[in-house]
Amino acid sequence: MNHATQGQKIFNVFNIILLTAIALCMFLPFVNVLAQSFSSSLAVTTGRVTFFPVEFTFTNYLYVFSDASIWRSFAVTIYITVLGTLINLAATASLAYPVSRQEFVGRKYVVMLVLITMVFSAPLIPNFILIKELGMMNSLWSLMIPGAISAFNFFVMRSFFMQIPSELIDASRIDGCGELRILWNIVLPLSKPVMASLGIFYAVGHWNTFQSALYYINKPSLWPLQVKLRQMITTDDISIDPSASQFSDLAHSSPEGIKMAVIIVATIPIIMIYPFLQRHFVKGLMLGSVKS
Repeated sequence: MNHATQGQKIFNVFNIILLTAIALCMFLPFVNVLAQSFSSSLAVTTGRVTFFPVEFTFTNYLYVFSDASIWRSFAVTIYITVLGTLINLAATASLAYPVSRQEFVGRKYVVMLVLITMVFSAPLIPNFILIKELGMMNSLWSLMIPGAISAFNFFVMRSFFMQIPSELIDASRIDGCGELRILWNIVLPLSKPVMASLGIFYAVGHWNTFQSALYYINKPSLWPLQVKLRQMITTDDISIDPSASQFSDLAHSSPEGIKMAVIIVATIPIIMIYPFLQRHFVKGLMLGSVKS
């Protein structure tokens, strides 16, 4: 039985202390925000809230849940997350499948073009002009179509597709299957792990959509949750929705607690889902990294 040396024990203790400190640096700010969201306006304004609520209240959440504009932004975020993820997976699979097959002529050039986009990304102004010329300004399509294919996710999916035996594809062609049918009935059912993993990557990206919406969406009714949150944090006039008028005095006197409540509402869904999907994130990073 191997016993750890004194140096190894010291190293392990140092690692535990370091990682614990890093974890606390990430976790404690969230606890502080959570405590402020359940604290009174006076307690938040005077800076008396640390890691526990002071003068516990649900008023901030009552405001958030009564503001129709927040729920509208929440619905927009869910919409672009679900539909955008489906578009991402469909587009990525449509490109990755033919490039993964040896018989596809010119596949090396396609891979090279995709690789170039990973190294050299287009600047903001050309992107803005392109979106404007395509007529997608103030449209939710501008948040889903331009980033339909991620170069990194493309390479991961391509590597997975390359591991599917060519004999299986050839047998399907002999049976009279076209390429679309092979992709839909053969390849995709065998690719559930990679589809689930990349779906998570895409979904998290859409849920956190901010910059694209800030550039391309000018209508408050189309703001996703992150942009709505930014608007509420950067302005003191939070009560902009008529349905939340009964809380207007609270919004004008001390909006800090309301801001913290909105942050929690925007963050909790991902925090609740992530522990159940963490293994897919790890697996998604490993897919295609080892070949036989």
